[in-house]
Amino acid sequence: MCERRRRTAAIVAACLLAFAAAPVAGQQGAPPPAVLVQPAELAPIADQSEFIGRAAAVDKVELRARVKGFLGPRKFSDGDIVKKDQVVFTIEPETYQAAVDQKAAQRDAAIAALTNADLQYNRAAELLRTNTGTVAVRDQRLSEQLQAKAQLEDAKAQLRDAEIQLSYTEIKSPIDGRIGRAAVSPGNLVSPDSGVLATVASETPIRVLFPVTQRELLEAKRDASIGDPPAVRLKLADGSLYQEKGKLDFIDITVDPKTDGQIVRATFENKDNLLTDGQTVRVILEENKPKTVIVVPQQAIALDQTGPYLFTVDDKNVVHLQRVKTGIGRSGMLVISEGLKAGDKVVVQGQQRIRDGMTVAPSVATPPVKPKP
Repeated sequence: MCERRRRTAAIVAACLLAFAAAPVAGQQGAPPPAVLVQPAELAPIADQSEFIGRAAAVDKVELRARVKGFLGPRKFSDGDIVKKDQVVFTIEPETYQAAVDQKAAQRDAAIAALTNADLQYNRAAELLRTNTGTVAVRDQRLSEQLQAKAQLEDAKAQLRDAEIQLSYTEIKSPIDGRIGRAAVSPGNLVSPDSGVLATVASETPIRVLFPVTQRELLEAKRDASIGDPPAVRLKLADGSLYQEKGKLDFIDITVDPKTDGQIVRATFENKDNLLTDGQTVRVILEENKPKTVIVVPQQAIALDQTGPYLFTVDDKNVVHLQRVKTGIGRSGMLVISEGLKAGDKVVVQGQQRIRDGMTVAPSVATPPVKPKP
């Protein structure tokens, strides 16, 4: 019985040893992991700086009532293109027309009074010349003539004021542009205290304002002094690039003490009306002369607590972990400023299966699409 137990224990021990040795043998005989590699390349890429900006119309006007009255029929539809001096709102004009007629009558009466005063003065002057009149009478008639002239000027001024008030019953657009929605419906009583009736904003050209720190502004000024000014591009909300390029045309004369930045302005023609007043965009300042730099596919870069790194494969198919410094990205490629040479074979697929010092079976990946400068 004891002998049988000893034989059974020996068999079990032999089996365990066989199972334990099997993975080791398998590991020793496993082929090296396959990876895709791609050589680091030189490519022309222009330096970029990115800022948050906001589009602003060159001209923007808030239309308000300047006299009190009931709002008449609207002369536009919300969102219409309007021309300068086009009537867009009306206010009932009858009361103001009556005031104009009244002031016109007062002006005519003042003209008649002045005519009579002129006649009286001329008569008194003639009588004084023939020694049949007195100086006192002549002076009295002169005073009456001057008063009549003053009354006529006052009547003309009151008529002009009444005509101005009447003209305010037609609310016109002072600029060419697109008009927004009407805030007040016809038939409502409006006055100068009623607020904005509608807003008109020009669309072409349009400006984009964005803040720039003092450090960035100083660097940009130094670069501009030795070369062409940077090109201005916009990145829209969907991530696409706006096709039209802008032009820097203004830097604010004061620095915001809260942010230590200045507002910079770029102007775009906006021929397709794609940019709208108040729209948030990303402003990209790009050098006109690209630099030749080392680039690798973005999927080759990994990141840990120490920073970015990638794997390279040498001529003996041995993997090396390489710490790098990265720059801007463009068209799926990333600039490597330090830690890599042109021609180094970089692992772009299969990084999860390898580690530093391991031997691999590399295959060359499809050549990348070179980024646009």
